[in-house]
Amino acid sequence: MEEIKRVIFAAGSGTSRAPMAAAIMKQMTEGKDIDVLARGVVVLFPEPMNQKTEAVLISNGIAPDNFAAEQLTAADIVPGTLILTMDEAQRVKVIEEIEGADEDNTFVLSTYVGDEIEVVDPYGASLQTYGLCFEVLKKSIEKLLAKLETDDKGGHHE
Repeated sequence: MEEIKRVIFAAGSGTSRAPMAAAIMKQMTEGKDIDVLARGVVVLFPEPMNQKTEAVLISNGIAPDNFAAEQLTAADIVPGTLILTMDEAQRVKVIEEIEGADEDNTFVLSTYVGDEIEVVDPYGASLQTYGLCFEVLKKSIEKLLAKLETDDKGGHHE
């Protein structure tokens, strides 16, 4: 696989897990040459970030940028793009519906980094659940960055 230049986190309406994951990764990759985007799999209109997502980011020292949910489109996919969804159903939908998304560049985040379970959707749950979602995403993204670094140094996929 070519060097990853863009990572797109794609999930549901694009207002909770995707922007949370993108914000965490942006903070961890500051100063690195990688483009990190949050997109929704089904975005009917540009909603703002979920308030609990925003609160959890702020409490973890991440200032969310001026955010509005955007639909994932073929235009988002450039050479070197890695698309990471939060569950298998989203992965299948993205591959089926978005031109340029395929089995080689679209994965479930947890599977891609070798985690046992998918990132649970905190929507409608307590602030504490959003906090747990943040912790899970943070650990997965740390693994993701380690994997991308290894791959860039000539590591190979099975």
